[in-house]
Amino acid sequence: MADSSVVTGLSAIAIEVKQVNKSFGATQALKEINLKIPRGSITGLVGENGAGKSTLGKIIAGVHSQDSGSLLISEKEHTFRSPHDALNSGVALIAQEIFLVPDLTVEDNIFLGDMPKTFIFPDKKKMRARFNELVAQTGFELNPDKKVSSLRLADQQKVEILRAICRNTQVIIMDEPSATLTADEIQKLHQTIRWLASIGTTIILVSHFLDEVLSLCDKTVVMRDGEVVRFGPTSEETVDSLVSAMVGRDVDLRYQKKTRDFSDRPVVLGVQGLNRDGVIDNVSLQIRKGEILGLVGLVGSGRSEIARAIYGADPIDGGAISIDGKTVDINHPQDAIKLRLFMIPESRKDQGLFLTDSVLNNLIYSTVKKYTKSGFVSSKRSAHAGAKLATQVDLRFNSLNQSVQSLSGGNQQKILFGRGLDVNPLILIVDEPTRGVDVGAKRAIHKMLLDLNESGTGVLFISSEIEEALGVCDRVLVVQKGKIGAEFIAPFNQKKVIESFFSQSKEAVSG
Repeated sequence: MADSSVVTGLSAIAIEVKQVNKSFGATQALKEINLKIPRGSITGLVGENGAGKSTLGKIIAGVHSQDSGSLLISEKEHTFRSPHDALNSGVALIAQEIFLVPDLTVEDNIFLGDMPKTFIFPDKKKMRARFNELVAQTGFELNPDKKVSSLRLADQQKVEILRAICRNTQVIIMDEPSATLTADEIQKLHQTIRWLASIGTTIILVSHFLDEVLSLCDKTVVMRDGEVVRFGPTSEETVDSLVSAMVGRDVDLRYQKKTRDFSDRPVVLGVQGLNRDGVIDNVSLQIRKGEILGLVGLVGSGRSEIARAIYGADPIDGGAISIDGKTVDINHPQDAIKLRLFMIPESRKDQGLFLTDSVLNNLIYSTVKKYTKSGFVSSKRSAHAGAKLATQVDLRFNSLNQSVQSLSGGNQQKILFGRGLDVNPLILIVDEPTRGVDVGAKRAIHKMLLDLNESGTGVLFISSEIEEALGVCDRVLVVQKGKIGAEFIAPFNQKKVIESFFSQSKEAVSG
């Protein structure tokens, strides 16, 4: 493997990792990791899901302890037993899973554990003054008195960032910080990261967005199969070179552009006048057999709400839904599944998976009745089905009895696709299907969608990555404030599509 321990031209090393190993059961997550990360640098950490990058970040942040090897922060050796230990030593983690107290306010969460006091009482005046300073520094717009539970995920992440900055931490590890942010919020986050680095804070950025790494980071660590395979200046990398190092081979990064005529194909999903007061406004759409229809637009435009209403996950106040030409009543996801309509939700962990349950149970959850006789699940039939589904989605796992939470994000997402395949879907709804997965898993997911597409399944595709949506979809509808604002047909003009996000006109455009 590459010698990642040599760093030239540095006056100070913030983090040094020496010969670090980590295993989870029979799986060796990290193998002989050696790294020296400069103080005040922004270092990108990239690799496929399961490469070990999040595990490495969590060892540095005290979430996990290494099995062997040593960790030095500012040349002092540490063995952290918890994130609190790491925080006390100046290391903070902003993880994909938000660690906040839901019933406390934004301000209380920021100062929790480090609250300024007058005698034994919280000094609210000092807290508010410091809060205002933090907001001015970062440009984050947050109401200090709002409960965290009422915030959307992107704003909860901002609270975590402010909490880390507030403690004057010397090292901040950010695990996929951009995944839930809008373009404007990402720009502000990047400004904040650069400002932190300018005052000497060391940033480790774990990201699947390679363009983000290339534009933001000074150095990049590439990991594969638990090892560091490359570490050097980001200026010497490209998207192609990073992906090749990540997967160990050249990968075609281009989307499969296609132009197909669906006008003579039957409509598999019809939606007419769908309404939900204050959320969805008179939405009508059609998906034809084998077509991929995209819902695009700004975060908060109502894309997910439309999908959830169609699937029966949220109630509606009016409108009609037809499947394969027949008007149907869908009041619950189970109604949809019986009609061969399946949805992969936006948050696999909160809305899709049973993380502590087995791979097998998660794969057959929606179709378990197929494998049940006289009230008992046939272990032989269900195991056979689970193994077949796992093969179909190219699932990387050790055992069907393995806990889902032990899998990488990409493999967790593949489980939901496997569950959907077992429904034999006529229509598949996918909401942010590649969020938080690596390039290899993303391509695998796109291939699964295209294979389903070729077999005649209609797909409703939602993505915040406009390049992905335009690369995958045959047609896109732009959603604005719960309405359909415009329609575009492949081949797309990306500039026109994005402009329509902010336009009030309704149009149908090819190209």
